[in-house]
This record gives sequence, C-alpha cells and structure tokens, in this order.
Amino acid sequence: MGDTGRRSSPEQCPRQEPSVMSPLPPPSPARRLALYALTVCLLAVAAAVVSFARGSWLGIVWVLLAGLTSNMTWYYLKRAQASADRGGSVTG
Repeated sequence: MGDTGRRSSPEQCPRQEPSVMSPLPPPSPARRLALYALTVCLLAVAAAVVSFARGSWLGIVWVLLAGLTSNMTWYYLKRAQASADRGGSVTG
C-alpha cells in the first residue's frame, strides 16, 4: 500500500550516542505528579475564566478543582524535595 516509515533491519536503525542524550536525569515520580497537577490547575483556572466570562456559574466547580490541584502540586513538590534531601527516590 505504501511506505510505513519502518526500517526493515536493525542495521538501518541509527543508534543514539550517549553524548546526544539529555544530560538531565528523568524527574522523580513525585516531581512528575507535581507537574501534571500544575498543568491541570492551570487548565482549570483557564476553564473557570472562560466559564465566568460566558456568565455560567459552572466556573465555581473549576475554581474548586483549581484549588484542589494547587494543593496537590505543593504536596508533591514538598514530597520530591524531602526525597531529594534524604537521597532516595519516592516510589508511590
């Protein structure tokens, strides 16, 4: 049907050099959850603004969700910081 973009043999696949890879370690699970919660918080604030601008009282729900996710962001940031201070990683 056409070219799918796949390579047929492993010899054709380019290997990524270690020097090309990102020098930063992957974020800890708690830091990643904090970033997700912050993203949801920002989206909830934007949804609340749009909702109130249109005259809908549904924006109250978005404000409550923004408050909840804001607290989650702080919790997971503090948890990641405490884990880094201990020298371990957070699992769970």
